[in-house]
Amino acid sequence: MNRLSLGPIPKADMVRLAITLPTTLKEDLDAYAALHAETWGESVDVATLIPHILTAFLARDRGFRRAKRGRA
Repeated sequence: MNRLSLGPIPKADMVRLAITLPTTLKEDLDAYAALHAETWGESVDVATLIPHILTAFLARDRGFRRAKRGRA
């Protein structure tokens, strides 16, 4: 089995945000979505994955966590 950082995607309330991505990043996100579907057996589109990828990234960023705690 593949070892992906993201597990199955939970349902959540969302806010729409329009972004522009480099073509290469979009291709990588499409590939990740395909691998995620293969790993977890459930198809999910890139737009659904992006918030979870960003959440995981922010959770692992020590500098961001320190700065966020400092503001609280």
